[in-house]
Amino acid sequence: MDEDLRIVDAHHHFWDLEGPISYPWLESGEHLWLGDYSRLQRSYLPAEYRRDTALHHVVATVHIEAECDRSQQLAETEWLTRLAAETGMPNAIVAHAWVDTPNAEDIIADQAANPLVRGIRTKPVIAAGPDQSVQGEKRSLQDPAWRRGLGLLTKYNLSWDLRVPWYHLEEAAEVCREHPGLRIVLNHTGYPLDRGKQQLGVWKRGMEALASCPHVWCKISGLTVKGKPWTLQVNGSVIRETIGMFGVDRCMFASNYPVDGVKASWDWIFCQFKYVTAGLPDEDRQKLFADNALAFYRLNPPAKP
Repeated sequence: MDEDLRIVDAHHHFWDLEGPISYPWLESGEHLWLGDYSRLQRSYLPAEYRRDTALHHVVATVHIEAECDRSQQLAETEWLTRLAAETGMPNAIVAHAWVDTPNAEDIIADQAANPLVRGIRTKPVIAAGPDQSVQGEKRSLQDPAWRRGLGLLTKYNLSWDLRVPWYHLEEAAEVCREHPGLRIVLNHTGYPLDRGKQQLGVWKRGMEALASCPHVWCKISGLTVKGKPWTLQVNGSVIRETIGMFGVDRCMFASNYPVDGVKASWDWIFCQFKYVTAGLPDEDRQKLFADNALAFYRLNPPAKP
């Protein structure tokens, strides 16, 4: 289906569990909300990614930091840079750095010095659920030191990958409004993990608040709902509403692979993205699948076939 449609995968991960980089979350069970992710507890590298994407025209990829041991955040970037030189991917890196530690600027400067690094993903502390609160905690969305620290990303011409679940989106919009010069992209469609009517209402208010900020973009990915399959019956309306709120100029499709592989194959996910957008003009589809990611992450457009 649409075999020639160019794709820039705006969000994926690699890890080598036999290498020197450690990924504690893969061992701890921290992400059990995903369901059974035992299939993730093995190395995932470019050769397998290419097999997973073989039926599609992927022209570039963006690697997002994979929650390695935080003492190895620079080492992860260096490893990915060597991987790119050896295999041709990834084409851009979103690295990790805290923005509120005493050495934050040093780490950010070192990350920014890498020619593949385009942005930083630094995650605020989040509540375990919508009925709980972390307000006032260090590194929460209300922490003044953390909020000020985001300004370092602007200083070093780096974007911010924002990842919070649906019940923190309105708070996140407040933070985004404090940094109008910072290029920001929301990860994983705002994580609408609960599709109840009330919960979707909260998600939509938060998404509208973020979409009202012209410097905030959105990745459509991470559409994993516990106990439900990855189908358009489950995810189609969320995809369409997200595009409706942010517009075709500020959305980009992404696989979140291999993590979203707990629900579906890479091929299945992108076939559904193609199907749900089949009625859009070709120009709009090309923005959603490739051009917006190229622009946001400052990648040179690949030659058209």
